Amino acid sequence: MRYTDHHVHTSYSPDSEADIRDYIVGAKKLGLDFVMFTDHVDFGTTDEMFMEHIDYGKYFGRMKLFQEECGFPVQVGVEIGYEKENKTEIEEFLASYPFDFVIGSIHYGDGKDFYLGDFFTGKDQNQAYQRYFEILHEMVENFDGFDVVGHLDYIIRYGPFDKRDYRYHDFSHIIDSILQRIIDKGKGIELNTSGHRGPLGTAFPKREVLERYRDLGGRTITIGSDAHFNQDYCSGIPEAMEHLKSLGFETVSSFRGRRETRLTLG
Repeated sequence: MRYTDHHVHTSYSPDSEADIRDYIVGAKKLGLDFVMFTDHVDFGTTDEMFMEHIDYGKYFGRMKLFQEECGFPVQVGVEIGYEKENKTEIEEFLASYPFDFVIGSIHYGDGKDFYLGDFFTGKDQNQAYQRYFEILHEMVENFDGFDVVGHLDYIIRYGPFDKRDYRYHDFSHIIDSILQRIIDKGKGIELNTSGHRGPLGTAFPKREVLERYRDLGGRTITIGSDAHFNQDYCSGIPEAMEHLKSLGFETVSSFRGRRETRLTLG
């Protein structure tokens, strides 16, 4: 089975220069049914690079042209950088366009950015991670516009700590509450393979969180490379599928038109 990468950034994202045609060529070579793009739209960001949003009226037109030019189906998703103060604006934005798939992600909190590092100022590791999970909990409790939560324990990617990993049991109460709320809402999570391409050597979320999601009854799960470069397209996806199988998952989720299809893990 060829699974379509469900987390892909193009040159429309401010932190990517990846070529759209090259992605489509790569998808065709892999024998995929379609290509899915999930470019960044971040609300409430303090990073100037992300403050100017994509014009999706033009974006959808461009993607239609790529689809016609390349003779290959293009699905348009989006990765929303959620901020509670911008919830209404986010909901209005999502209602304005026919997205195929929506990833809800936390990239900053309390008006401070993880990537730039100011979120961690004045916090020890436990405090920083706890606050991150609290912010994520607020999103899954009060926002319904996502299909899956992106890179659920993403906070470890940028923490300025000698050892950035964490023990699930130290945060089990709030993580379990996050997972249960996702399940209760009929939403899902993604298995994000990008951590395997860096020094962390792990996917997001970690094994223990995936196991707990399974035990709580979670079944909606997509896989995404979080590619920002063409060479990373579909990176780690075969291994991720094997990982899910080893944990007892029987299916992986695919989206079109905001509708989920579960594909059997062979």
